[in-house]
Amino acid sequence: MLIIGYFLGSIPSGVWIGKLMYGKDVRNYGSGNMGTTNTFRVLGKKAGTIVLLMDMFKGTLAALLPFLFHSTADPLLIGLAAIIGHVFPIFAGFKGGKAVATSVGVLLVYNPIFFVIAWVIFLVTLYISSMVSVASMLGFLLITIVSFFFKDALLSVVAIALTIFVFVRHYGNIERIKNGTENMVPFGLGYKHRQQKQHK
Repeated sequence: MLIIGYFLGSIPSGVWIGKLMYGKDVRNYGSGNMGTTNTFRVLGKKAGTIVLLMDMFKGTLAALLPFLFHSTADPLLIGLAAIIGHVFPIFAGFKGGKAVATSVGVLLVYNPIFFVIAWVIFLVTLYISSMVSVASMLGFLLITIVSFFFKDALLSVVAIALTIFVFVRHYGNIERIKNGTENMVPFGLGYKHRQQKQHK
């Protein structure tokens, strides 16, 4: 199940959708990342939404494997294999995404309530900042804090590890945020504030 989970996570959704639908390799544009954010930036809302759902579903399907195989294995651990596959995909030269969407997909199976909380935190943070990178980093940080209230040691350990990893993977985004050059989605308070500053 760990091997299957890894291969599921290794499916390079952004690369496949870009090449099949638009004849483009998203890794050659924008940030060079094959994940959801860069797909939205390079290929638009339709492709970005498809990649988001595919990346989430990879984690969900991997976490469902113990149920499909009638196993007592922990869904979170099997889902973690998919997350590793997404970050280090064998089908894309071991250079993958930043683990956000696939991690959320795993949560849908492991703890649906926590999944809803994670989405609410992400969407609220995204609306305030208008930056997916900020929403991802702060979202993971806040989700980790919330995980302590669930009194689930494994969930908290995985959340801490993923939060550290997400911050490391967003190093370039952090630099752009400091410089005021980070890309924004065209809605939310942060986007409105930037628009107002540009018109002054």
